[in-house]
Amino acid sequence: MLESEIGMESAFSESGSPSDLPGSSPRPANLPQIESIDLKARYHSTRCGGDFFDAMAIGSRVVFLLTDIAGRRPETHPIAIDVQNVFRTRAQDLFQQSEANESDGIALLARDINRSLIDAAQGVRFAPTFLGCYNLSLDVLTYHYAGHLLAVFHDTGKARVLEPGGIPLGLFTHSTYEPAVLAFHRHDRLLLVTKGITESRRGSTTLRDERIRHLLENSITDSASRICDEVLQIAYDFENNPWSRVYAFLRPRHRRYRDDLTAVALVRRSDT
Repeated sequence: MLESEIGMESAFSESGSPSDLPGSSPRPANLPQIESIDLKARYHSTRCGGDFFDAMAIGSRVVFLLTDIAGRRPETHPIAIDVQNVFRTRAQDLFQQSEANESDGIALLARDINRSLIDAAQGVRFAPTFLGCYNLSLDVLTYHYAGHLLAVFHDTGKARVLEPGGIPLGLFTHSTYEPAVLAFHRHDRLLLVTKGITESRRGSTTLRDERIRHLLENSITDSASRICDEVLQIAYDFENNPWSRVYAFLRPRHRRYRDDLTAVALVRRSDT
């Protein structure tokens, strides 16, 4: 894959930079340099679906969101704008106090984002989501994770797939949420990928979760960007195998529109 085909996630903007027109595009996720963690999102340049990433540094916390809003880009783009406005406003309200309860905060933030999704879509809009708050003082991640995203956590030499819990966003207005917690030690890593990666196809075969787990387990880098690039490269190579093109030509009914390929990695740095 050409390097130009992989880009830094810019919170849903088409070109990697926000639009000049106010309110026409979500603002880019520009985190300051953080000594204790490395958090990056990367995407393949083809942007046609509803993948959306954003992150904010709020005091001693980093709050971030990865969601895959169902639908094609023209209809999901304005929904993402509303979601980002609610995410940024409510995250600041909920986590600006140092004594804020992170489990309660994530539950309330998930509730409000869920309602904004439904309101913006004017009805049900399935949105698998990972919503997290990383405490930089305690190195603890409090998160809500539900729906068809893949989350893989690597610690003490072993990678494991995290189980989603609860109801995905965008389905029910009165859903409640019970966040989970992960403690990060030095070198621990979290990888999130959207279904565009896990459903990459080679003929009739899809890229399996197990292969992504092995990738994180065997990766020798502590760079969040490089981890994302590695998984994007695997997905791209898997789907662009010559046999995949032959299969698509011979069985046109099995073609699917391409989803966004998005990966997010969070790494606790080794020197903290």
